[in-house]
This record gives sequence, structure tokens and C-alpha cells, in this order.
Amino acid sequence: MTKLSLALSAVAVGSVSAFSMTMQAQTGTNSRRDILQQGAAIATAVAAPAAANAYAVPDLNYPFEALEPFIDAPTMKIHHDKHHATYVANINKATEGKDEVDILELQLNALEAGPAVRNNGGGHYNHAFFWDEMAPPDQAEKSKPSAELEEAINKAFGSLDEMKAAFEARAAPGALFGSGWVWICASSDGLKLVGTPNQDNPLMKGVADEVMFPILGLDVWEHAYYLKYQNRRPEYVSNWWNVVNWDKVSENFAYVTEKKAGVPVRG
Repeated sequence: MTKLSLALSAVAVGSVSAFSMTMQAQTGTNSRRDILQQGAAIATAVAAPAAANAYAVPDLNYPFEALEPFIDAPTMKIHHDKHHATYVANINKATEGKDEVDILELQLNALEAGPAVRNNGGGHYNHAFFWDEMAPPDQAEKSKPSAELEEAINKAFGSLDEMKAAFEARAAPGALFGSGWVWICASSDGLKLVGTPNQDNPLMKGVADEVMFPILGLDVWEHAYYLKYQNRRPEYVSNWWNVVNWDKVSENFAYVTEKKAGVPVRG
């Protein structure tokens, strides 16, 4: 039995005992209605669930080792269980006592909301988005862009290979200095390649010339690759294509094209 279960059991037993004693002591003076109302209040207090945090780290759709050899298991575990969890803990702290807002909705005005929401709310959304666009190499190899996505890629970049080359160039240390993300986004003028610092993303008003909707994104913070690749970020970026689930990316593209909104994420 968990500590929570034991605590609730103790509360329940104590409350029932107190109610029983109260009934015996007050039977002679209180009405039956008073006693029943008192009992209902105690039962409600016992049954009320503990307040839950608004945001949570979603489970991965695959084991930590599933992206080997391109992303190693220790990196995935630390990245998911430690780094992502820290962003979630901090955004829950930053929004404590406020109305619950879906993490996707929180992105739009994140810059105005201040660093705590910008950094941690962005960190939570970005990572939840990132986990779900990847798949084990054998599954990723079988996936491919939909006809609609392929057409959009060809129009914006010339071809899928040319898009990958432009993406890798944008993700290079000289182009995106320090920590950040690289995105392929749906904009008012087709697909766009965007780099953002820290935990910013193109959903945030003020990050780019317009709010855009990511369909593909890569974490280039050192914690995403350093255990395996050390300072070889370009190698990490080029190897990452081996775990991109193009079926999911195509799904993202279809969603943002139809809804004109960002992709919802788990957690």
C-alpha cells in the first residue's frame, strides 16, 4: 500500500471514529438532520482527491534504448526523466494557484508571461513534441512524407534532401550558437526553416516575424547529445534523420494545415 493510500485510510478511519463518537455524544441534543449533514461533510472531505499538478512528463512511446544506435539509452533516460521533468516541475510551480491552461495555449503569450513561463512552458511543450516525432530506426525507415507534405517540401526547399541539408546547416553550431531548437514550420507562406534560442519556439508571439506552427523540431541543447557525440553536433543532427517518424510529421502537417493551430502534445 502506498503512503497516499495509508494516509487516506488513516484519515478515513479517524473521521469515521470521530463521526461515531460525535453521534453518540450529540444524539440527545442534535436532530437527525444535523447528524446526517455532519456525516456528509466528513465523507466529502475524505473522498476529495488531492490537488494534481496541471502538467506532467508524458511516457515515451518506446523504450529508452529504442533509438539506438543513433540516440543512446543513457541520454534518453536523463533527457526525459531529468531535464524534461525539471521543466515540468518549474512550470507547475510558476503557474501554481492560477487557472489551468493547456500547454499549447500557454505558448502564444509566453514572452509576455515572463522567463519562468517562457523557459519552462516552452521546455515542456518542445520536449513533449520532440519525443512523439521519433520512432525506432526500423519503424522510422518505413515511414515517409505524405504526398501533401512532400509537395510542400518540394515547393519550399526543392526536395527532401535539400530540406535536410538546409536544416543541418541551420542546426550547425556556427548558425545556432549555444542552446536551442531547429524547426520546420507551417507559415502563411508555406513551410519555413526556423532556429530558436533556448526553449523558445515559433508558436510564441514575438519569437519570429509571425506565429508559425512547427511540424518537425530538433533539440540541439548539449544535453540532447553530449554523452554520445560530445562536441560533434553535426554528426548528431545528420544521424537524427534515422529516427524521424515521417508518418507523425505528416500527421502534424495535416493537422496544422487544417486547424491553423499548433500541434497538441501529451502531458
